[in-house]
Amino acid sequence: MSAAVMMERIGGASPRFKARIAGILYFFSLVTAASTELFARGGLNIAGGLIAVAGMVAMTLLIYDILNPVNKALALLAASFSLVGLTFEALRLNPRGVDIALVFHGFYCLLIGYLIFRSTFMPRILGVLMAIAGLAWLTFLSSPLADHLSPYNTASGIIGDGLVCLWLIVMGVNAQRWKEQAGAAGGVL
Repeated sequence: MSAAVMMERIGGASPRFKARIAGILYFFSLVTAASTELFARGGLNIAGGLIAVAGMVAMTLLIYDILNPVNKALALLAASFSLVGLTFEALRLNPRGVDIALVFHGFYCLLIGYLIFRSTFMPRILGVLMAIAGLAWLTFLSSPLADHLSPYNTASGIIGDGLVCLWLIVMGVNAQRWKEQAGAAGGVL
């Protein structure tokens, strides 16, 4: 099956299916990134990092599609933050020791948290947890601050990201409410 055919099938899939695929990609990317950082060196570390980034790019596009009916402009802004951060991650750019990719991910999480909170098809508490994760990741703007708040900032970020990831895998989104919100926003059903 070609990539174009697969993308067409995913594009026409239900919002619940897209959410579950996004959750699986999120989980796969997080596990791949963590495993690569802990256990791989050299070229294997770089390859594993790029695989994780590719999974996060696909997840970002699916999440954009899912949250687009809530607020198209903010969903696009969130996706942009994610894609810029993933570019920094892929290129392994960390000027002055600041993990720029995590900072961009923090902005992404804040926006996604707001969009989830405003949606009618996911629990509001997930939006709050994702926004808290975003604030935790934003502490990496300052290496001394991030070091001072460690491990609490990292744990908060992982918990927020992880619970949203788990929800997407297990529950997806309420497809009926998604269709209602998409219809109200003038979106394609």
